[in-house]
Amino acid sequence: MQLTVGPNQFFWAADRWAELYQELASAPVDRVVLGEQVCSKRLPFFQERIPEAIEVLQAAGKDVMLTSLALVTLKRERKQTDALAEMGVSVEVNDLTALANLPEGMAFTVGPLINVYNEGTLNWLAERGATRICLPPELPMESVEVLCKAAQDAGVEIEVWGHGRLPLAISGRCYHARMHKRAKDNCQFACEDDPDGLDVRTLEDQPFLAMNGVQTLSDTYACADEQIEALTSAGVTALRLSPQSKGFAEICGLYRQRLGGDLGRGALAEALRAMDSEMRLSNGFLTGKTGVEWAAE
Repeated sequence: MQLTVGPNQFFWAADRWAELYQELASAPVDRVVLGEQVCSKRLPFFQERIPEAIEVLQAAGKDVMLTSLALVTLKRERKQTDALAEMGVSVEVNDLTALANLPEGMAFTVGPLINVYNEGTLNWLAERGATRICLPPELPMESVEVLCKAAQDAGVEIEVWGHGRLPLAISGRCYHARMHKRAKDNCQFACEDDPDGLDVRTLEDQPFLAMNGVQTLSDTYACADEQIEALTSAGVTALRLSPQSKGFAEICGLYRQRLGGDLGRGALAEALRAMDSEMRLSNGFLTGKTGVEWAAE
């Protein structure tokens, strides 16, 4: 099974953003998705660094692709989406409106924010040119198995969310701006202060969600440690790892060891908790229970 690094969901300083991809060039991953998925206002801060990051990653033998925005609402965002196809690398679609900006016949991949819940949607995307689909992270194992079978018949590869805070929703409003009593157009990039999202707790002070500008994320970090064998058996070809600010290259190495059999079931989760005792793990969506739960074998 391969490892894909998804686009960084958070707003980091340009130097730290570039450092991530320098680290990933030597990390044991097969594929890296670059670009801005959450908020187009962040893109100018690192846009000029993207060609260099592509060059570094490709020189290291990685497959590279660019993500579309998850919610395209402005004319300049449509233009940015249109420009993706001119960058010379594959495009990952995370908003179906992006398909209108791709040249007819151009192959593309599908990100986890597209609702591929059934065989009909999967087949339609395959006919449109999709070569790989990262399934929405809320699907249970039973649905993954059904869609893997459909994907094999359609000649499409299937990817499943393997690690990281789960993307739950995208809004037209910015939670970070609202919290600081600022308008969205004058947010002053408050989200930069929270490199892994801002924790949201209930009135009873229990962990609940995380907010990231216009995006809602899970409080927990998904971890597919317990389901690796089942996912492999189902026909999943890749796990997606979502970047985080601390120890991400090491995390990539741990997942590679788990896939290669150097770490047994449960050892990966144990190692992640040892890295950060405050990191709460979950795999409830795959088990068919509530998404926030952690269930061992």
